[in-house]
Amino acid sequence: MALLNEYYVPGLHVSEYAIDVPLDWDGHEPGMGFDGETIRLFYRVVCAPEHVNDRLPLLVFLQGGPGGAAPRPLSPDSDGWVAEAIKHFRVVLPDQRGTGRSSHIDSHTVANMDGRQAAEYLKKFLAGPIVRDFEHLRRTEFDGERWVTLGQSYGGFLTLTYLSLFPQSLIASFTTGGIPHVPASAREVYEHTFPRMQTKTEQFYARYPLDTKRVGCVADILRSTDVTLPNGDPFTVERLQTLGSSFGMKPAFERVHWLFDEAFLDGDGSANSDSPLADEFLFDAMTATYSNPLYWPLQEFIYADGDLDAPIDWAADHVYGSLPQFSTDARPLLFTGEAIFPWMFEQERALRPFRAAMDVLMQDTHFGVIYNVNQLAANTVPLNSAVYFDDLYVDSGLQLDTLSRIGNSHYWVTNEFEHDGVHGGIVFRHLFDEARDRGDLHELF
Repeated sequence: MALLNEYYVPGLHVSEYAIDVPLDWDGHEPGMGFDGETIRLFYRVVCAPEHVNDRLPLLVFLQGGPGGAAPRPLSPDSDGWVAEAIKHFRVVLPDQRGTGRSSHIDSHTVANMDGRQAAEYLKKFLAGPIVRDFEHLRRTEFDGERWVTLGQSYGGFLTLTYLSLFPQSLIASFTTGGIPHVPASAREVYEHTFPRMQTKTEQFYARYPLDTKRVGCVADILRSTDVTLPNGDPFTVERLQTLGSSFGMKPAFERVHWLFDEAFLDGDGSANSDSPLADEFLFDAMTATYSNPLYWPLQEFIYADGDLDAPIDWAADHVYGSLPQFSTDARPLLFTGEAIFPWMFEQERALRPFRAAMDVLMQDTHFGVIYNVNQLAANTVPLNSAVYFDDLYVDSGLQLDTLSRIGNSHYWVTNEFEHDGVHGGIVFRHLFDEARDRGDLHELF
């Protein structure tokens, strides 16, 4: 492997590499030669400084998302699972294709494509190609050494794809908040998500009653006045509702509470419909489209597996429209969660170039097969999963239903953590200890 860079951050040794992979894996086999257009796959390997010269086993991290780059750790404790993992493993942190330093995609990438070209291009950045990239990396750069996977959120979806396509490559797999329902259905997901989002909003208002009036007042101002965000996007009530998208992670209630604490330029912080909205509030209210541009275009298509019976056709928007309590006129105003809507690709400048592709994809019914139900049922690779009982984004009941049909699967159900529990110091340690003590890692430790 060609080393690009090597350095230390506090408590970690970091080395950086990149390889070429096919843009289109059709007709190609991981580990073999290929022709046609290529893209770059960037990855880091991190380990504890005291283990730089030790040949520890490999753990590859499957990042959540979609469209998420691998973590950029500030220290072992800045992403809590890393501190535990480097005690036992060399940790491989690949940036999934299209993210981070792996042939990064944003609005400029699709700006000069027509809708069908862009749609076909974006389909090459879903689970099947991502997992084939990683398998190619394992075979070519790590001498085919079998590895352990840790998948967070969407990384759990990738885990089931890996177990479906290349189970012989894995020693064991861990997932945290990331077991998809198989068979997959985007509409089913949102039928579970929106009621939980209503509950989360009600819990937020119960904890911070003043914010009920503040949020409602901001919504009324947006309905009666044209307000523009600092990046030039219109600030609408629909966009205001998306500020609850992080309610499945701690301490999101507090972050949103303090955001509205300084929403009004005039007065003492109470709801004030006669006050302009403060510049700082408008800046902080901008959603994170720019930092994760692939997340929104790909969001509903992570549920597409093979040939669909019907197009996805804006699944979240259909569910949202069937629930009058989520109306922009309703008070108290309910927040929305991890969902995409057609208006995003009209109102948000960073997403507008994707709109033509979205129109095509939302009517498409042909996607790559990402799950092999027979292979999963016969699975022998130890699968160890943390299932968060109150998970806002990935329904715990649907996770457990899938796990009940996967061979050699084990799960830990807890309501102690939210969806991002792995980023603390407890969840991965708990899963690792259970797997080790059960003998799932006997060939390593």
